Amino acid sequence: MKLHQNPRATTHLVTGFGDGYLQIGDRRLTRTAVLAPGTLLEDWGAGRLEDLTADNFLPIAEMSVQIVLLGTGPVQQFPHPSLLRPLIDAGIGVEVMDTLAAARTYNILVAEGRAVAAILMLPDPTP
Repeated sequence: MKLHQNPRATTHLVTGFGDGYLQIGDRRLTRTAVLAPGTLLEDWGAGRLEDLTADNFLPIAEMSVQIVLLGTGPVQQFPHPSLLRPLIDAGIGVEVMDTLAAARTYNILVAEGRAVAAILMLPDPTP
């Protein structure tokens, strides 16, 4: 399914999705990624919330964003607050939702010019 046309070449948007993948522009990603204006971190962290640590969030806490959308996979899962401590300490708001909702919300907020990042968790592909 196609989500959004990208009007600016330097802005990474989710342009489509399917079973086990996200389309970012013309790139198909099958592992967890972080999107922010001008930034695409591929293969970030892990595919399961319980495998992440607070250290995974340190690079995101250093980004110039006001809010992070945490897409936790096919269903919304709330992380323990200690996991998000680097973001909280940096004064960055966090919204937790399923990954597809986070992708759609990210596109909308970027189109509005908001300083936002999205962590889009995808389950690790099975070998």
